[in-house]
Amino acid sequence: MSAQWVETARSVLFVPGDRPERLTKARASGADLVVVDLEDAVSAEVKGKARQALQPGDGIAVRINPSGTPWYKDDIAGVLSVGLGAVMLPKADAVSAEALARDLPSDVAIIALVETAHGVLDAPRLAEAAGVARLVFGSVDYGLDTGISDTSAAMDHARSALVVASAAAGLPGPVDGVTLALDNPDQVADDAARAASLGMTGKLCIHPRQVAAVNAVFAPSEAALEEARALLAAAEAAGAVGAFRFNGRLVDRPVLERARRLIGKERAR
Repeated sequence: MSAQWVETARSVLFVPGDRPERLTKARASGADLVVVDLEDAVSAEVKGKARQALQPGDGIAVRINPSGTPWYKDDIAGVLSVGLGAVMLPKADAVSAEALARDLPSDVAIIALVETAHGVLDAPRLAEAAGVARLVFGSVDYGLDTGISDTSAAMDHARSALVVASAAAGLPGPVDGVTLALDNPDQVADDAARAASLGMTGKLCIHPRQVAAVNAVFAPSEAALEEARALLAAAEAAGAVGAFRFNGRLVDRPVLERARRLIGKERAR
């Protein structure tokens, strides 16, 4: 699977498929991944026109319409004709992801958007499905499906379920859902920080103004990087093969591995 930018994306910005003029601004926003939306953002009357405006390029994916809708097969044909490297599948579960994988070349990454109670319960199988590169939490639709408020801590059960399923399958951490507040960067940052504390590694954005706050939260801070470098240097100097003491803390293999992963995130940017 060649679309490494799917696996490392912190900020994932939606652009309505019927507004192709916004794509240039979206790509200039600093978003790691731009998703051209053919589903919820586009009315039935203009889905065909939106599909014809698809453009290829690294850092661009398309959210198709779900399987079983009248537009699914045409969306797949549009993806194939343009040569896009990543597809976001709404209402994803293992069965729909496996079916999509059969319709796509093996090097097209599937971004599985989990938006239902069934999808959350099916997350372990979904994360293992062929072609799936990343899980994404569709929190708004999940709230509609379950009756859970988008601001409720009860949402964290679903977030944690996606985190655990991703880790078990060897996938990168999942992407959190949107923050609906368009003019409150502090709220975006707070929501992203909560998601990060649960093990998520990115967040959906619905406006370019949200991108900077999301990127900042999911990028390692310089203080954390300095501590990780110092820790690894101390371990190397001590020739540590087991647990050792560093700055008043016990350090063992998992702590060292976390530091290595933090440095790896910096290099991937």
